[in-house]
Amino acid sequence: MTIKRLWVLLVILSTPLLLSGCWSKKELTDLAIVAAMGIDKNEEGRYVGTMQIINPGNVTGGMQGGGGSQGPPVSIATGTGDSIVELSRRTSRKLSRRLYYAHTNLVVIGEDLAKEESISNILDPLERDAQFRSTAMIVIAQGTKASDIVKVLTSIEKIPSNKIIKTLKSTEKLWGENISVNMQDAIRTLVSPGKGLLISGFRLDGDANKGKKMENTQETEPSSSIYAGGLAMIKNGKLTEWIEGEAARGSIILLDKLNASAFGVKWEGKEEAIIYELIGINTKVMAKMEKGKPRVSIKVHAEGNIGEARVPVDLNNPDLLLKLENEIEKEIKKEITIAVKEAQKNKLDIFGFGDALHRAHPDEWNKMEKKWSEVYFPEVKTDISVTAFIRRTGLRNKPHQMH
Repeated sequence: MTIKRLWVLLVILSTPLLLSGCWSKKELTDLAIVAAMGIDKNEEGRYVGTMQIINPGNVTGGMQGGGGSQGPPVSIATGTGDSIVELSRRTSRKLSRRLYYAHTNLVVIGEDLAKEESISNILDPLERDAQFRSTAMIVIAQGTKASDIVKVLTSIEKIPSNKIIKTLKSTEKLWGENISVNMQDAIRTLVSPGKGLLISGFRLDGDANKGKKMENTQETEPSSSIYAGGLAMIKNGKLTEWIEGEAARGSIILLDKLNASAFGVKWEGKEEAIIYELIGINTKVMAKMEKGKPRVSIKVHAEGNIGEARVPVDLNNPDLLLKLENEIEKEIKKEITIAVKEAQKNKLDIFGFGDALHRAHPDEWNKMEKKWSEVYFPEVKTDISVTAFIRRTGLRNKPHQMH
């Protein structure tokens, strides 16, 4: 055997000795996989954690459509503690398996807790945990406890946390009054000076106790359900107010995160007479200094189609289409104005006006930064310019009312 072949043989034989093997392996049967985590505070001021734990056998059996267990797809485990870490470890006293957070994709914070304490205190231990996903979505339980939201069983989505996440993404994409925020986004915004944060809320409809039972998933109209609510305005880490409707959608437009929506336009004295289906919108925010004071310019470009006409209107008429576009522009501008006024009333720059000023006039921003939220932002003047285009009027240009 040649020396070269001998060396090759030695390398092959010695390689297994360098491998670490499965030193950190975790058996599935030893893990309690947490899909969602709800966090509240009790009357004693201690944190209460509600863990939504997946029952693998019940989920896979139900998905395959036969022979599986008819038990609930998830189980609930709760724990209390003076800290998030403590409540997590205390929960282990109730479980035969170790809590596993690598698949946790949802964190629900109770409204009372969000008002009382900075959510940065809640997110800090989660961010430090190498097992916890920084992409986990964050929502706030609106008008209820986080535990009530986490405990509800849902019919279409077997894992309830998936129901919340998919609902949030769907309504964000199709309607535009909600926004998806993950843990990484929230932390980045919270540490940005002078910038406020928006987090979507989820409401509970119906009886919370009935929502915990399997019967809730077997009804055509569940006794208890969860649905997307308003937007929580977070200032200095705490929930200050909820915004909904026009103020919420106007805020999403200003953040340039609106994908699609529908705007009702008043026509010939009738409210919501023409429905404009938005298919694309772009928002640009620029700041400048004018006579020693900051001024913000907002330019919006929207495109969409006519989705519905409830009054006689000839959509073949180009002059009429121009008038319709003007009305649509007024409606979009109105919602943006409402959103700006709401944010200024709460002294919370959720739109990044301060960031725009920082980019355009860094020296001026350095002078205003410390007092931006309380002094300068509430007095900022805005110039709002909206251009809306109707790209299609549908297969019918003349409504039935004209025949």
